[in-house]
Amino acid sequence: MDRIELCVALPLGGLTPSLAFIEAAVSTAGIPPVHVLVRPRPGGFDHTPDETDLIVRDVRHAVSAGASGVVVGGVRAGQVDADLVKRVIDAACGADVTFHRAFDTLSDPPAALDVLAHLGVRRVLTSAGADSVADALPALASLVEAAAGRIEIMAGGGVRPEVVADLVRAGVPAVHASAKRTVADNVGVGLGTAAPAGGSGRETTDEAQVAGILAALRP
Repeated sequence: MDRIELCVALPLGGLTPSLAFIEAAVSTAGIPPVHVLVRPRPGGFDHTPDETDLIVRDVRHAVSAGASGVVVGGVRAGQVDADLVKRVIDAACGADVTFHRAFDTLSDPPAALDVLAHLGVRRVLTSAGADSVADALPALASLVEAAAGRIEIMAGGGVRPEVVADLVRAGVPAVHASAKRTVADNVGVGLGTAAPAGGSGRETTDEAQVAGILAALRP
């Protein structure tokens, strides 16, 4: 089933979009179900209590705005932050919950699958710890076997049209891709250390890459 993961700040791995952006997306006719990435800041996934509260509130807002699902992640000492996940499941009120690539930082991925499946998480987004899924096909196949149909394994990280067939052969049931390109966009003034003045450009989703991935999935 097609879906859109809605986020902002693609160069940072994605951050929580605004409520207005969520409302605009879910009200657009003809687009697939919208799943909102809820990630309050860049960096790691060990969230403070205040950040956890913010994640839970953003989940409630996203679902109330019409999102079909949310995408979250949290880690404590190399393990799943089960308290965060439980609170998100409750706040999602039956909407799908996906555990994002924080999964790739966990010390025991098969055990984490057991925890997440028990908590009620619908799917896990993972590259099996590699920079690119193309370098992790056996590990992804092992995760699919460990999941045993209890939780969906969605491969993400370096997904391109030419690797989709290999992922399918590995038994991966779902794929995820940012499919991004850089748009030239000159800025006349420096806005911060990661946004200097000049023509550094900005990243956005490339419709042609998306079409290529979909074509590879539906030969």
